[in-house]
Amino acid sequence: MGGWGYGGYGSGGYGMMGMAGFGMHLIFWIGIILLGIYIFRRTDSHNHTGGQSKYSGMDILRERYARGEIDSTEYQSRKKDLEGK
Repeated sequence: MGGWGYGGYGSGGYGMMGMAGFGMHLIFWIGIILLGIYIFRRTDSHNHTGGQSKYSGMDILRERYARGEIDSTEYQSRKKDLEGK
């Protein structure tokens, strides 16, 4: 066999190329896992605002009044409640 044995790759056919291949597979799978975590956290952060709304209570009240969901009396009553008067 000319002293090479196992097709020239050392013991079991892996040798240095086997270790490099293992390292590449490891890097590949770590990258896939990190990409999955990144995508999950990004979509999760878009679904939840951490308990904070980008609209205040007054903004929502004005919208409801403008859409006709509440009348003027209810609007004034709720406005006073929100303003703390």
